[in-house]
Amino acid sequence: MTAPVVPEIEVIEDQEEETELEPLYRVIIHNDDVTPMDFVVQVLKTIFYQSNPKAYEIMLIAHITGLAYVQTLPKSEADKRINKAHFAAGLEGYPLHFSMEPE
Repeated sequence: MTAPVVPEIEVIEDQEEETELEPLYRVIIHNDDVTPMDFVVQVLKTIFYQSNPKAYEIMLIAHITGLAYVQTLPKSEADKRINKAHFAAGLEGYPLHFSMEPE
């Protein structure tokens, strides 16, 4: 009687690769005396995906204090949205300005 042949089993350990997360940046809106409030709210809603009440609140804070926090995003996404906002404002001839700072 011969012993049954047992297949060789290779154990492969799951190796977790560490992926480095992109740094987070705070997006800030700056007040100006030219850009209409409605336009600012529209940009906050369409480019930064804020709700209507939140966009209005951010716009008012910037209007009263000179600047306001919009949201925190990965650096590349913050840069992309800021550029889109500046482009949209430029098309309308408005000096609307956003900046970003490290979280």
